[in-house]
Amino acid sequence: MAVSIPILVVIISLHLLAFVLAIGAELRRSTAKAVPDESDEYWYCAYTSSASTEYGLLAFGLLLISQTVVNAVTKCLCFNKVVVRGYWRTLSIICFIISWVGFVGAEACLLGGSAKNAYHTKYRSIFGDDSISCETLHKGVFAVGAGFVSLSMVGSIVYYWAHSMVDTSGSGWDELHHETKP
Repeated sequence: MAVSIPILVVIISLHLLAFVLAIGAELRRSTAKAVPDESDEYWYCAYTSSASTEYGLLAFGLLLISQTVVNAVTKCLCFNKVVVRGYWRTLSIICFIISWVGFVGAEACLLGGSAKNAYHTKYRSIFGDDSISCETLHKGVFAVGAGFVSLSMVGSIVYYWAHSMVDTSGSGWDELHHETKP
């Protein structure tokens, strides 16, 4: 199997878009402030725009598509012919694991961050009571997700490249049983 430049372009583009959206989500996190209502009897939480929720979910979807493309092209390392042992096989397995660790970490941060960012508390308190809590997403959740996106991108690119270098000649059955065809 040879390295396909269009496949690499798709993988890199989707990962880079997911990375940029994750950084954008971090920069556009919702903020909240306790403000009094019109009659000044109650306080409530006023939230800013939650654009980061949409950015995070879009990054989640793009990363999911990219991981699907990589695993569809390489047949997920599970459904291939028997791979000859060697350097390229070892490298492809290590990068496959790195790719999945980055993917799972990024998806968890992006989806969890989007859900938490979309959650707006509805608490109200009586005027003069300072116990109101306007919960927002902690700083850095989407940034960690962006870091995992970059880890997934590097792992996916090297995995695809190393997997394409692996020798998968033969049907697999012959190599398993060391049989030769006449």
